[in-house]
Amino acid sequence: MNRDIAAYNREQVSPWKLICSRLAKEIDAGLSSVESKIWHGAPVWFLDGNPVVGYVVLKSCVRLLFWSGGSFEEPSLTPEGSFKAAEARYTSTTQINSRELKRWLKKAKAIQWDYKNIVKRKGKLVRLK
Repeated sequence: MNRDIAAYNREQVSPWKLICSRLAKEIDAGLSSVESKIWHGAPVWFLDGNPVVGYVVLKSCVRLLFWSGGSFEEPSLTPEGSFKAAEARYTSTTQINSRELKRWLKKAKAIQWDYKNIVKRKGKLVRLK
């Protein structure tokens, strides 16, 4: 696990610490050999420089965000923002469905919108792959 992400997880209070550690472990397993780092203050995983998944601790939960998740056609993911992102929110590790998360991570590899170049394209998203 990326040491900065491990440090981020250790800094959290329970139950957020447990949720973050579990998410990081499962994301690392599902997206092996990809870049991960703290980006805009939160753990994020990238494929070819494009953000695909990350999480952040909020006051009331841990939010798991898939940048292209709105295109996954997954009822458990809620649309987020005005682009193609979708999220799941957790208040307990028991809410994390490993099989579901593995499926989402597989879709994150296959379905991507080009967030890396969104500024260069003046806010226009283009589908990759």
